[in-house]
Amino acid sequence: MQAAPEEPRLTGGLLDAVAHITPFGYAILSLLLVFSLLSWTIMVRKWLTCRTIDHQSRAFVSYFRKSPRLSDVDAACEHYRRTPLTGMFSAAYQELNAQLQSLKSKSPETSANPGHPALSERNVMAIQRTLQRAASAELTVLERSMSWLATTAAVTPFVGLLGTVVGIISAFVGLSLEKTTSIQAVAPGIAEALITTAAGLFAAIPAVIGYNQFVHRLKNIASEMDDFAAEFLNLVERSFS
Repeated sequence: MQAAPEEPRLTGGLLDAVAHITPFGYAILSLLLVFSLLSWTIMVRKWLTCRTIDHQSRAFVSYFRKSPRLSDVDAACEHYRRTPLTGMFSAAYQELNAQLQSLKSKSPETSANPGHPALSERNVMAIQRTLQRAASAELTVLERSMSWLATTAAVTPFVGLLGTVVGIISAFVGLSLEKTTSIQAVAPGIAEALITTAAGLFAAIPAVIGYNQFVHRLKNIASEMDDFAAEFLNLVERSFS
């Protein structure tokens, strides 16, 4: 009785191909692995950060709207320190107090609100500039490491392509050294070329998706920061003008 033919094993074939990769091919794969691991680490951290910001921003804005005094909101900022809105509020609240103290030292009370001098348009503009600077600083922190994702997305396909070119060259060199044309002569080089190409794509595709997703999330966060700045300024104008 004739034995059934053995089915080809993909895993074994892949391991055999990896075993015949040249030192240069291993260097390419190691570099791509570093890019991939770092980009995945950044994406996981960014995802956790954005999720925390979403939750704390909603809670902080709700507390801000319900609180009767800005001093209470300032005291609660430590509890919501993971959202960039608290950094904006703290900076603007300090500037507001500085403007009020400056007005109190220069002129008597003229506001309908007892205990507070009236803020001029110039004072409100100073608070607005403070909010803008604080928002810019918070966004700079949130955008940290985004350049690495962009670099990974742009560079790793070309690193894989470099491995592809070198693998093809190795295949032709192997073919030239053989007396007869056979698949065994070119197989190691072709396998190395395809493996490095695939590794480059495996590193680049998640980085592209992650970068685009986080750019969109950061735009939403920036929009929320603009809305909060406008809401804070409206409150200041109603209460201190």
